[in-house]
Amino acid sequence: MLTKVDLLYEQKITLVKALTFDKNETMQQPLPHDEAYCPYYQKAVELIGGRWTGAIIRVLMSGIYRFSDIAETVPGLSDRMLAERLRELESEGLVTRTVLPEMPVRIEYRLTDKGRALSGVIEAIVEWLVGWTEEPAAVCSRTRTNYLGAL
Repeated sequence: MLTKVDLLYEQKITLVKALTFDKNETMQQPLPHDEAYCPYYQKAVELIGGRWTGAIIRVLMSGIYRFSDIAETVPGLSDRMLAERLRELESEGLVTRTVLPEMPVRIEYRLTDKGRALSGVIEAIVEWLVGWTEEPAAVCSRTRTNYLGAL
């Protein structure tokens, strides 16, 4: 005999299955319960989805930048937050910080191979943006062609 909890659980599972659609609105087979959550995936999403992180990575996809150049390129990004994000990206192996012994000392940031490997992810996000945003040109200063060509 099914209890109220069992019935609610079955209804919840049914609702989750009913809402699992791909872009073309066709039903997909949901992941088995023990595979639905992956801690490694969660860590990756939190890393690249952190506030300002995506913008910083996108800027660095274009080449080597100094701290002030990144700060000027990303509107609204404070120096404190930029420093924090660059340290985080450096500790995760996505960014290299190079100190050049000049007067005054010059510090440059660039993506590592691991960081450049995110270009496919960035490209997929831009493609998603173009496909699902009504006015992507108003959202992104670069057009899809120019941006994807830079990758």
